[in-house]
Amino acid sequence: MSLTHNSYKVAWICALPLEAAAARVMLDKTHSPLPKPSTDSNAYELGELNGHYIVIACLPAGVYGTVSAAAVVSRMHSTFPSLQYGLMVGIGGGVPGENNDIRLGDIVVSKPVGKYSGVIQYDYGKAVQGGQFEPTGTLNKPPQALLTHISQLQAKIMTGDQEDVSKIVWKVLERNPEMKDRFAPPEQHMDFLFHSSYHHADKEDTCGKCDKDKLVKRQPRATRTPYIHYGLIASGDQVMKDSEIRDRLAQQHGILCFEMEAAGLMDELPTLAIRGICDYCDSHKQKQWQGYAALTAAAYTKLLLLGIPNNRSDIDLVTSSKIQHWIVSLARNLKFVGRQEEIVKLEELIMAQDRPRRIAITGLGGVGKTQVALELAYRIRDRDKECSVFWIPCTSRAMIEQMFLHIAQKLGLHNLNMAEVKEQVKIYLSSERAGKWLLIFDNADDAEMWFAPSHTAPPLEDFLPESEQGCILFTTRNRKLAMKLAPFEVFPIPDVDKETALKILEKTLAREDLLRDTTTTTTLLEQLAFLPLAIVQASAYIIENGIKLSTYLVLLQEQEQDAVELLSEDFKDPGRYKDIQNPVITTWLISLEQIQHQDQLAADYLFFMACINPRNIPEILLPQPTSRKQKIEALGLLNAYSFIYSQGTGLGMHRLVHIATRNWLRKNSSFSHWIQRVAEHMQNVFPDNHYTNRGLWREYLPHALAIVHENEFVVQGDNYLGLTEKIAGCLASDGRYQEAEILYKKLTRINQDKAGSEHSSTLRSMANLASTYWNQGRWNEAEKLEVQVMETSKTVLGTEHPDTLTSIANLASTYRNQGRWNEAEKLDVQVMEIRKTVLGTEHPSTLTSIANLASTYRNQGRWNEAEKLFVQVMETRKTVLGAEHPSTLTSMANLASTYWNQGRWNEAEKLFVQAIETRKTVLGTEHPDTLTSMANLASTYWNQGRWNEAEKLEVQVMETRKTVLGAEHPDTLTSMANLASTYRNQGRWNEAEKLFVQVMETRKTVLGAEHPNTLTSMANLASTYWNQGRWNEAEKLDVQVMETRKTVLGAEHPDTLISMANLAFTWKFQGKLQDALSLMDKCCHLHSKVLGPSHQYSRSFSCTLSDWMDEYNALPKQTTLTRKECPQALREVSAGPPAAVVTAQLVREEHINLSYTQRRSAAKLLLGNHPLIIAARTPSPAPEDQDLQDVD
Repeated sequence: MSLTHNSYKVAWICALPLEAAAARVMLDKTHSPLPKPSTDSNAYELGELNGHYIVIACLPAGVYGTVSAAAVVSRMHSTFPSLQYGLMVGIGGGVPGENNDIRLGDIVVSKPVGKYSGVIQYDYGKAVQGGQFEPTGTLNKPPQALLTHISQLQAKIMTGDQEDVSKIVWKVLERNPEMKDRFAPPEQHMDFLFHSSYHHADKEDTCGKCDKDKLVKRQPRATRTPYIHYGLIASGDQVMKDSEIRDRLAQQHGILCFEMEAAGLMDELPTLAIRGICDYCDSHKQKQWQGYAALTAAAYTKLLLLGIPNNRSDIDLVTSSKIQHWIVSLARNLKFVGRQEEIVKLEELIMAQDRPRRIAITGLGGVGKTQVALELAYRIRDRDKECSVFWIPCTSRAMIEQMFLHIAQKLGLHNLNMAEVKEQVKIYLSSERAGKWLLIFDNADDAEMWFAPSHTAPPLEDFLPESEQGCILFTTRNRKLAMKLAPFEVFPIPDVDKETALKILEKTLAREDLLRDTTTTTTLLEQLAFLPLAIVQASAYIIENGIKLSTYLVLLQEQEQDAVELLSEDFKDPGRYKDIQNPVITTWLISLEQIQHQDQLAADYLFFMACINPRNIPEILLPQPTSRKQKIEALGLLNAYSFIYSQGTGLGMHRLVHIATRNWLRKNSSFSHWIQRVAEHMQNVFPDNHYTNRGLWREYLPHALAIVHENEFVVQGDNYLGLTEKIAGCLASDGRYQEAEILYKKLTRINQDKAGSEHSSTLRSMANLASTYWNQGRWNEAEKLEVQVMETSKTVLGTEHPDTLTSIANLASTYRNQGRWNEAEKLDVQVMEIRKTVLGTEHPSTLTSIANLASTYRNQGRWNEAEKLFVQVMETRKTVLGAEHPSTLTSMANLASTYWNQGRWNEAEKLFVQAIETRKTVLGTEHPDTLTSMANLASTYWNQGRWNEAEKLEVQVMETRKTVLGAEHPDTLTSMANLASTYRNQGRWNEAEKLFVQVMETRKTVLGAEHPNTLTSMANLASTYWNQGRWNEAEKLDVQVMETRKTVLGAEHPDTLISMANLAFTWKFQGKLQDALSLMDKCCHLHSKVLGPSHQYSRSFSCTLSDWMDEYNALPKQTTLTRKECPQALREVSAGPPAAVVTAQLVREEHINLSYTQRRSAAKLLLGNHPLIIAARTPSPAPEDQDLQDVD
């Protein structure tokens, strides 16, 4: 009789070669091997026993556990489709107890107990109250008829009517004497059972050095016949070596034996587990019992099969109905989690009466499409035993041809030539006789394979069957292809959520101790983009190398190349194809090559995006092709492969795809080429930092920054310098001074190396770097650079050159910020006089110089001289430039600020209103200058006590700046501080405090803890505490501000002196009168020294000191001045007369070639450095080319 694959009904599965050897010697006869498909990597031994045709299979060497067992049986069942049941036969660990006298060499047979089927998966479940572990889910029971025969055999053995196991063992050893050394039973005294609490003494292979006093006392058995025990067998993926855990689980569930494979078989094929006991699941080594235990288990299996007739038609060992055909080469993934919504929806769709003929599931490579389809296949099989399931991997044309041939053979279509196979399978499945079927094409990604005929064969679509009883399921990465294959039923598989990703990691790692650090676990999953394949790959690497999650995370984050190597690491995965590499990067590179073959523009866009930031990519940033249609189709193809996705108004690129694409470019020596292409494009489209471009540059900045940090771009020279200078300017305009500083330093260094220290590009970079220091309040560093630029310019260009004069004016502005007003005045006069001579009195640069000098006079409190010069500048600009020119309006605002500082509020208000209205018309309502004018007008209302009007304007300015500039921009923070000051003056302390704290904390982050504006914020908050009578809190901040200003600005800087006065007031209110007097005395002395005895501050502080001394001498020593006695003009937040106000005016002239916005941002520190004026809420005059700066 000719035997085929369908002839074999019984599967005998072993984990170890010695188990397979014991199985083989039990056969009555062995058979010749049969051919098997290339997808089946199993090795089979065929034979028969008592007329039963048996297939023996052994797990791959060194690959044990439930997953490996499931994979072996799945392939076995696909190759031998008529298998009715399985026998998992081999060795296991016994669980001895009071009620179970289990000895080494005994046999445990799985048998249903309570709610369990006879096998429980002890490492798959949940922790419950009391520290116990509850297995979840249920495994299939062995066939009922098989259980009946077990009961019959059990009864016959009890009555002596059945040959016992030991006789079969001895017969085998007599026939095969070469097996005795390995399989003969050891002596009983070698059966060591130690107490659970006693563990193995050392690393020896035997227990020769273990303490025999720790042995459990047991009576020797009278006979060597093994006992046979029936009950629960526990199965898991790790060897049980802990006797205490063994006892706890055994007590909880009634377990008799532990092993590693049975749970993987129960749902693949109805299976009975038979285990010979070779150890006690503890740390003690009993390897000498393994051969004998394997032989006793095999002997019991033979007894069982001898009692089962092979020709009884009334015994159905499986179920009342069975699957017609099951050709699925992949084992069920026992660790599959998530995707329930998608699978249930697909399952119901396939099982419906009006099922669609075709369905496609699509998603990014590695997202889990194959696993969804695989779980779906098994559920369909379990749910409908009459439905055939066929699985075809579309990894190559050859693989498809081979699987069609395999299916044809299973369908009984013989004697076909290769050209006929696909057509005949199509005809068969399209006919009624095929019954119900599900045909799955996995990895259907090659569009040409499906729709373009080759020179040797028609397209595959021509061979797709059509039947009301059948359904075809495709998995593909290409959504466009999915739409063609299944136009009406395309199911996208999205990324998994965080919770599901964590479950995948838990399942694949199977070690709870590695997951205790939840922060590291979450970060790792985020870095892996919650991608299932990447998570499985990471788990494999972590387990294989015995490392922690944190170590893997460091490797993933350190260098891009490290991440590439990790994601390129191949790993074993029983749930994936043997001939296909598993790494996630390999998966995507296949898709990338398909994209490149289909649409070069799509590939070019992918390469372009690989060179920039993968998030929030503006579509307008991409190079424009000749046809809009081309662009739509190219981006559509990338989206169809899930490589990109819509993100707000732009595009996003999957993080790991970004890394993979960069790696592909490097491997193909194309990365430098693409960096250069993208950089050239970016240089052309990146805007300058004019305020109207703010929205555009903010969209482009993350991508431009990504380019300039690439080494391949830095070496390009001029392109790098040009783009980097643009980027730095925009960063400075956004108040991101620290980032701008880094780039300006790079530019300075490169220009020095390339062109020399005297070249104009080097001087420009140095001047811009100085401006960045200036904006950060780092006056000394700014001064040092500006002196260097000035001296070099004098030498190279001459004293009268415009760039030299600009550098002198810049240095003058720094002196003003340092309170060095006499030095600033000297430089301002020098610049003004030279410009008058060289350029003429009406030249715009000359007028700027005059305005700068006026600002210095204003800083010195020389109001009349300042007013005279500001009027001159304004009138001249009206004549030369026109009444509505921005520079003329600046002059108007400067004059208004001078009136304002003199307390001439009505005149100031009139000019401010005029400036606002004109600027609204000429520049627009959201222009920075218009907003500054509105803030200045609000300050005027503020000083007039018109709080509601001031508040209304300040809210408007603040909200507009938040929208236009951003919530953390220095100008926005100034607006918030102004509004807080208004709340404070209205007695709305809580609202004021909340805003001041917010401004202070944000400035600490954005500008730094020692920035002058940050210190001003702290002083403002102290003032709020002061007004609330919270003296201790106010004192703490006052001291901190004063000490920091001494360090940063110097002990004699005007701002530092104001801090001293503030602290003196706080001490006075706390009753520390002598301390207050001493500090105020020192403050008066330094003011007179620094500013002169006739300066308003000097006179005001002297008067205050005199009043305090009179009060101190007149009052008892214990008396404290009341609040109303405190001269409020000297407090940072209280209102005071104009005479008490001194301004810290910054007249910041533009650096060489600095843009308009850079010049504006450079002046934003204005006035905030002098808290006293904040107290009076008297904004100081603005610098030239600036309006009156709104002050916090």
